[in-house]
Amino acid sequence: MLSWLRIKAIMIKEVRQLSRDRMTFGMIIMIPLIQLLLFGYAINTEVRDIPVAVVDQSQSEVGRIITEAVHVTQVVHIKQRYATVQRAQQAIDEGTVKAVLILPADLTQRIAQRRILGQWLVDGSDTMISASILQLKNMPLDMLLNYQTQVTPTFEVALFFNPERQSSVNIVPGLLAVILTMTMILFTSAAVVREKERGNMELLITTPIKPIELMLAKILPYVLVGLIQVAIILGLGYWVFHVPINGSIIQILLGTLLFILASLTLGLIISTRAQSQLQAMQMTIFILLPSILLSGFMFPYEGMPELAQWIAEVLPATHFMRVIRGVVLRGADLLDLWRDVIWLIGFTLIGLFIATLGFKKSLD
Repeated sequence: MLSWLRIKAIMIKEVRQLSRDRMTFGMIIMIPLIQLLLFGYAINTEVRDIPVAVVDQSQSEVGRIITEAVHVTQVVHIKQRYATVQRAQQAIDEGTVKAVLILPADLTQRIAQRRILGQWLVDGSDTMISASILQLKNMPLDMLLNYQTQVTPTFEVALFFNPERQSSVNIVPGLLAVILTMTMILFTSAAVVREKERGNMELLITTPIKPIELMLAKILPYVLVGLIQVAIILGLGYWVFHVPINGSIIQILLGTLLFILASLTLGLIISTRAQSQLQAMQMTIFILLPSILLSGFMFPYEGMPELAQWIAEVLPATHFMRVIRGVVLRGADLLDLWRDVIWLIGFTLIGLFIATLGFKKSLD
């Protein structure tokens, strides 16, 4: 027969053990709390303040009125003003802006003749952002422009990189960042703590290996694993989903290698801080959730509150998402994306230093 007294005794023991495990107890509270805040507050499908640029070749009062009318919609945020269309297109390639509003020199004549006023150049690789910009194609400006009759001026829209607006074009490169984040961190998050649990740490202590050498030895074998995953994802994306690869393969490999190293380093930091493989798994989940939700994979970065953007900027996945989409879809060069590249390099170096400090060749 079941003895509820024995069951109660074991239950009390488990609760006490759980209360002593601060890491597990903290994850019990933090994981649902973070998920609630991310989904309820940080995640926003209504895109606002999309960074755009303006090329006003008319240099007229009407041009300034139209620019202000576009700005007050709150759909876009006018971040830059360029003198030439070529410079504006380069800004789209670099990812500085997501769209450009071009107002031609004959803007006043176009208004008088009720013709198309100008053109939007849009980065179509992100379908949610391009859909938001398309809302500005027809704008009721009759009151601002002193029309006596109801007229809705229109703008041409040119969608770059994804004119068919296929969601797979945006998803496949982003999925590469998500899968690498999951696998690379999972592989290395238990690397050091596993040696402790299996009793191998005693053997490592007796060897002349230095902490930095051990850290490098733990992550380098997984670099090849990550590159194999890259080949599978991009290959299937190209042949099955017809995702264009506009950038150089070498640029893709270099950018991906930087992210793999950053992710493996993050896993090592977790491994040197965790006391057990269970704790390492809990800490990994704690990192994975924000990395997937805040990196721009599922929801546009521009639609997130400022606090969520600050958190996203700390995560390697956010920077790699910009790099891989920029190189694969827009054909950008790593030099064009130098801010994200430098951040990934800096994260890897600092992360290796922190992981090395966290590893001690002792059993205490």
